[in-house]
Amino acid sequence: MDRRSFLKNSAAAGVALAAPSFISSRTRAADTLKLGCLFSSSGTMANIEGRLNSVVKMAAAELNAKGGVLGKQVEVEVTDPASDWPLYAQLGRQLLLQDQCSALFGCWTSVSRKSVLPVVEQNNGLLYYPLHFEGEENSKNVVYLNSPPASSVLPALEYLMSPDGGEAKRFFMLGSDYVWPRTINKICKGYWKSKGFDKSAWREHYVPFGFSNFQTLVNEIRQFASEPGGQPIVVLTVVGSSIPDFFKEIINQGITATDIPVLGLDVLEADLEGLDTAPMVGHLNCWAYLQNVESKANTAFKADWKSFVEKGNLPYSPNTVIDPMVSTYDGVHLWAKAVEKAGMADPDAVRAAFDGLTFDCPSGYSIKMSGENNYVSRGVFIGSVNDQQAFDILWQSEDTPKPVPFSPYA
Repeated sequence: MDRRSFLKNSAAAGVALAAPSFISSRTRAADTLKLGCLFSSSGTMANIEGRLNSVVKMAAAELNAKGGVLGKQVEVEVTDPASDWPLYAQLGRQLLLQDQCSALFGCWTSVSRKSVLPVVEQNNGLLYYPLHFEGEENSKNVVYLNSPPASSVLPALEYLMSPDGGEAKRFFMLGSDYVWPRTINKICKGYWKSKGFDKSAWREHYVPFGFSNFQTLVNEIRQFASEPGGQPIVVLTVVGSSIPDFFKEIINQGITATDIPVLGLDVLEADLEGLDTAPMVGHLNCWAYLQNVESKANTAFKADWKSFVEKGNLPYSPNTVIDPMVSTYDGVHLWAKAVEKAGMADPDAVRAAFDGLTFDCPSGYSIKMSGENNYVSRGVFIGSVNDQQAFDILWQSEDTPKPVPFSPYA
């Protein structure tokens, strides 16, 4: 039976035909490429993570305004994993299999990334992950857009241990209780041992996600600082809503950076919103981007974000930009470059196109990828809190250091 006879006979028999809508959806799919978002807009991580959904949309709009990718418009599918780690995996599978997304952009904490990892590996997807993290991972199905510890944490520690940074000799590690803080602190301890420090030089404490009552722990920090042995610092790896709560207690107890400097490894400009940062001046962070960097690309990015927030009436500050936003933005453009180079959005072809890709990041660096692994080479900054809810740049790398996925200190 030919197609015309089939349609005629089926109509006569009263069969409900879905062909027109099916053909229509296939036609739309042929004209578009989909990106899926796995960033929480509710739960513990919502304050900072949710805005990354809008960054993906902004970057996609830029691509579409220039004709799209391979002549196709880029659509963005947004989900809300609600800061619930198993839900990241469930929604990631839906984006890949049901929504047929060409790539995923998502996750903040390492536990959420670890949740999605088997999903992208089993289904040969690509997850673009925008956070600096603990390293110790190198999956062909993940693009690591930010810096491993050798490129970020260790340079910051080296600075704090130098005469310019105050010659730190003792270290109080305080983190949220999951893989990133525990692995970072393991690397830190291995690094300090390599520098001749005894284990008596540090303390280590962990708190649950969403922990807010830091009074007792800050008292312990004060006690630790009063003991002999040299200049103490805090290496802070709490995340989400715990960050401003910790600093509120630091301020409440009158601890300043000249007394006990805090190196906040996950502290961003957005975490300072609503805080009086005058008592916090001098506390530190380290990222691959700081909002106060001076570059033409950064001026353009900040203006574009401000316009995007205001036109869309989005619930985010139009004047606050953070590293994971920039890393996500970079990732969308690196993905587009790889697809154009490959001539298709197939993950295997896209991976094969990574070697030699570059992009002029708002950080002022030309970031790049190699064929060696899926890590992105990018610059590194150490920032110091100022009284304007932002960070002044204390130090930055001369170039983009080669990423080292696995640490000898872990």
